[in-house]
Amino acid sequence: MSKKTKALLYNLFCFAAIFVAVRFLLVIYTHLTGFWLPLTAFVIGTLLAPKFQAVNTKEGEKVFMKWLFLKGIREV
Repeated sequence: MSKKTKALLYNLFCFAAIFVAVRFLLVIYTHLTGFWLPLTAFVIGTLLAPKFQAVNTKEGEKVFMKWLFLKGIREV
């Protein structure tokens, strides 16, 4: 599996986990219904999910992560 595919899957799984968790929390703690519930979970999930990217370096292709709660960029 290529590093670009891994980065894409990491992005997908992290977003999906945060989206599902936020959606359940919104159901429990707010009175949102209909279209607003998944839309709000989508926006929050997009903002809170870490971003992964595959980059070609001198040592080869590597996957890096940037996240709102971590300072700087980290190698995965």
